[in-house]
Amino acid sequence: MSKSFSLQNKKVWVAGHKGMVGRAAVRRLQQENCDILTADLDLRVQADTQNWLAAHKPDAVILAAAKVGGIAANSTYPAEFLYDNLMIESNVIDGAYKAGVEKLLFLGSSCIYPRAAAQPITEDALLTGSLEATNEPYAVAKIAGIKMCQAYQSQYGCNFISAMPCNLYGPDDTYHAENSHVIPALIMKICAAKEARKDHVEIWGTGTPLREFLYVDDLVDALVFLLQSYSEEEHINVGSGAEISIAGLAHMIASITGYKGELVFNADKADGTPRKLMDSGKLAALGWQPQTLLKEGLEKVIADYLQNHEVLNAA
Repeated sequence: MSKSFSLQNKKVWVAGHKGMVGRAAVRRLQQENCDILTADLDLRVQADTQNWLAAHKPDAVILAAAKVGGIAANSTYPAEFLYDNLMIESNVIDGAYKAGVEKLLFLGSSCIYPRAAAQPITEDALLTGSLEATNEPYAVAKIAGIKMCQAYQSQYGCNFISAMPCNLYGPDDTYHAENSHVIPALIMKICAAKEARKDHVEIWGTGTPLREFLYVDDLVDALVFLLQSYSEEEHINVGSGAEISIAGLAHMIASITGYKGELVFNADKADGTPRKLMDSGKLAALGWQPQTLLKEGLEKVIADYLQNHEVLNAA
């Protein structure tokens, strides 16, 4: 049975406040009557993390800090994706327990689920099959974070919960020629091709994989909702319920940017999981629904990119 948790007059630490999710969480929490805490710490360092928690004693924690990246980054730096994420979550979760934190929300990823999981993916699909090889180290670390929250709730009675978002996008995303997630990578490539007046853009993979995307401001609204109203051990999916092929996504971005060239799909590059749609019915039954349609969200993100980032020659 979930129990309500009020954020009013509480100290809420957003761990990872400089990332896309963390920045959005800080924006969203400004609507609540709470004291928002941030810290410039290397969360991989146990002593620093636990000393900060002991000194500041937040009432609640949103654990959004993580080393993240797309298929190329995951394939190139598997050791770092495993080590960094294991250390961050272990130090924050254990430190939160020792500091007497009332509520903690750990942010996972839909890549925790088996590559061949039945679609849409329900929460009970976890650990029922092999993971997608291209992001297995990251997924293993995130699964460990879920299990750590469950163990601390079971053994110590901690109100520590986990939320699993689908693929995210929004302002303050990471734009990098090799290490970006799919939406910022496509925006960079297509905007650069338009700027350079190129007649085509190469897109990695076949374009056939299906993906579900959620605007980051919708995600953090769900996180606040879950902090206030969810306390079960089982992790909970947070998705949009809509899916699109990578090819469809690329054509939508090209349309919004006004790029008229050809999109050429390079089938020699890895596709990743063929389809990844989560079942967010459990969250919907609690009373939360996303508000931002993909096209509307992409229009906001592309406008933000063109205003705040130099258009690099990434095409």
